Amino acid sequence: MGAGPAGLMAAEVLAQGGARVTIYDAMPSAGRKFLMAGRGGLNLTHSEPLADFLLRYRQAMPHLRAAVEAFPPDALRDWSAGLGQLTFVGSSGRVFPKSFKASPLLRAWLRRLDVSGAQFAFRHRWTGWDETGRLQFQTPDGPRAIAAAASLLALGGASWPRLGSDGAWVDLLAAKGIIISKLRPANSGFTVSWSDVFRDRFEGQPLKGVALTIGAHTVRGEAMITRGGIEGGAIYALSAELREAVLALGQATLTIALRPDLGTDALTTRLSGTRGKQSLANFLRKAVQLSPVGIGLMQEAAIASGRPLASLSPAELAHLVNAIPVGLTGTAPIERAISTAGGIEFGELDEHFMLRKLPGMFAAGEMLDWEAPTGGYLLQASFATGVAAGRGALAWLASSRS
Repeated sequence: MGAGPAGLMAAEVLAQGGARVTIYDAMPSAGRKFLMAGRGGLNLTHSEPLADFLLRYRQAMPHLRAAVEAFPPDALRDWSAGLGQLTFVGSSGRVFPKSFKASPLLRAWLRRLDVSGAQFAFRHRWTGWDETGRLQFQTPDGPRAIAAAASLLALGGASWPRLGSDGAWVDLLAAKGIIISKLRPANSGFTVSWSDVFRDRFEGQPLKGVALTIGAHTVRGEAMITRGGIEGGAIYALSAELREAVLALGQATLTIALRPDLGTDALTTRLSGTRGKQSLANFLRKAVQLSPVGIGLMQEAAIASGRPLASLSPAELAHLVNAIPVGLTGTAPIERAISTAGGIEFGELDEHFMLRKLPGMFAAGEMLDWEAPTGGYLLQASFATGVAAGRGALAWLASSRS
């Protein structure tokens, strides 16, 4: 169940292993969220050393290690090449198909699945089990019950529900006693109570080359001002820490460094020069090469502190340049998050990704309790757990026949 990356990969493993496979999905076609991910260039995986790569999964790393090591980034690149989609490593270390698109890869993949004998049943929403244990589906033609020798769940998390991942499976599994960590937004934006002036002027403006910090965690990169808050790559990389702070305290303070390569003394020297008839904004732009949105953030911080920015000394301005406090008031809705945290706890699964309380039922992908930053780590783990669960299901089928 589920025609995203994890489900399709599991189906491919099963079909190549000789199983008769049907892929059920509530949507009218396969890989809708996969195609959405490809609109920005389809970041398949990352080229960094595997030991560093695995650390991106944080607390879930011990549970994902075996699956990712068995189907590592190089194997994913070889798999893509086998579908006629060669990959390349970008300047950031991220790996992309040379076409930069998801659609050619998905089309080739679906053709391969078709040749392997895999069947598709779209507009089939899984709704649980009937009284005899058969899988139940709601279809345009009414309820349908299916008897399966093994089943595999790859229904995604709860982000972008219009593409199929709506988290409706949570209640179905919880009713069977499966422990599920609450689904939460990951790689999401955060809400900020900007002033009307700042919001109207700087909505959609990027912050480039900044350093973002919360607690002991710092990330360098880019962010984007939104009408309701802030998002972007560097925000996503810190989203777990930011989210947990917001959930624990009701708010969090993100610190932004606009010129992280310049120390306070160097900034103070530059800001001690004569301003003359220049406006403060022009002076900051020329003396420290700040962007208008960066200066706007400084103005927001000064207003919040009750002191006009123009009243700050050169040393105080220098400090503020690299320590702008931004109060986060909440997370963006999970429906707008790139991915979700939470899911089926790993203690509910055996080493083959089978649910211990539901023998013969396996789970893979974003349904499981893990999260990772953007950069190829999300898709890599989805593919790898799909392979692992598919192999586990093959082993289960073999043992059931013996």
